Amino acid sequence: MGAKADIGWTTPGDDGIKRYVYAQHIGNRWAFFERPKRRGRDIEWIPMPDPPIADWLELLDALERGHVRRRYKPDDIAEVRKRILELFPEFRFPKKTDDSND
Repeated sequence: MGAKADIGWTTPGDDGIKRYVYAQHIGNRWAFFERPKRRGRDIEWIPMPDPPIADWLELLDALERGHVRRRYKPDDIAEVRKRILELFPEFRFPKKTDDSND
């Protein structure tokens, strides 16, 4: 990890052990990788062919936060949202509320 197009986060795995995940933007797709702990040269990154929705949502959150700082384009966010709906058709994004009328 370390390229500018990489986004990483730490999350508990199914077994309760902390895992480190990163998504890498390659061409027009995102590739996900994981490993059980963050440091150590002897620990290899394992490709994730079918990342769970939680990891897709972490990626989307990171893109949305990066967009505020102009690091990512709105098209990047739209593409990930579209991909989430393709992979998880039962998922529904929460409706946005407009707090500007308070």
